[in-house]
Amino acid sequence: MKYWSPATKALAPYIPGEQLQDRQYIKRNTNENPFPPSEAVAQAIHGCAPDTLRLYPDPEARELKEAIAAYYRVKDAQVFVGNGSDEVLGFSFLAFFRNGRPIAFPDISYSFYQVYCDLFGISYQCPPLTDRYEIDVNDYQAGLGGVIFPNPNAPTGVFTPLAEIETLVRRNPEFVVIVDEAYVDFGAESCVSLVGQHPNLLVIQTLSKSRSLAGLRVGFAIGHEDLIAGLNRVKNSFNSYPLDRLAICGAVAAFHDQSYFEECCARIIRNREWLTAELESRSYFVPASRANFLFARHPVVNGETLYSYLKSEGILVRHLAGPRIKDFVRITIGKEHEMQRLVEALDCLGR
Repeated sequence: MKYWSPATKALAPYIPGEQLQDRQYIKRNTNENPFPPSEAVAQAIHGCAPDTLRLYPDPEARELKEAIAAYYRVKDAQVFVGNGSDEVLGFSFLAFFRNGRPIAFPDISYSFYQVYCDLFGISYQCPPLTDRYEIDVNDYQAGLGGVIFPNPNAPTGVFTPLAEIETLVRRNPEFVVIVDEAYVDFGAESCVSLVGQHPNLLVIQTLSKSRSLAGLRVGFAIGHEDLIAGLNRVKNSFNSYPLDRLAICGAVAAFHDQSYFEECCARIIRNREWLTAELESRSYFVPASRANFLFARHPVVNGETLYSYLKSEGILVRHLAGPRIKDFVRITIGKEHEMQRLVEALDCLGR
């Protein structure tokens, strides 16, 4: 630490979910997809000639941009790709939010936003979610330097309707609104349909969740061509080759297997609704989720105790500290037998 700069010493890095190896766990703490990637992805990666790995990948990842653009019916020039959506988010903070004005994101939201603000020297405000854990777009007004939030929100899973987001974007044309749609494919509605009418809207997504590719690290943004040009300017000042050949190859194949994608999402949605009903029948409070996880509060037991108990039972969930969320745990939706095992464990709590 002797040679750390003062800025480095002041950082509080993002803490990912536990990756414990001491025993076999039902791992429901990192929002990973419980189902494998499409077989088309495996075939595409296996078909990538090993000799090409000595060559740099396409710095523009044109094949992947074309696949994303075709899927969402936008222009290639409206698509940016990066090494996971977290990298795309980081580039976005640099490109659009270092303007001398504070940005805003909800008080209960993805904790990486605060980390990026501290890293890049961006001031911020955190309007509180409502008592129903919803975003009130009226809390985000003129004078800000930007707005960012997940939709569905994380860790709550609560969805903000498209009409409300459009009101926010239309009302504030002087700054960029970023909608982080990491979980949008599990029953929410994407804002991509709005980018053609609103040059200040940027939508960021990932292939880690709904397409089971967390290990490949592929994220992307869709927005007005001027926003994408800004992202490319930052990217090319930092890392001209963010995606390797295997990631590009696998990601393109994932977009081409629509039936498998829909099947996996539908199965996760069914398991989410089943688990919601089971928890609510046991008096848990569970905000309505459109994500691949639930945010649940036991009627009596606090969140830390519930997390520790499930861990002792071989089930990992996420407990996040905070004055408004300390009594909740976040449960990633898994396979049917994993959700059944979770409920059985909860029924034994306190016996």
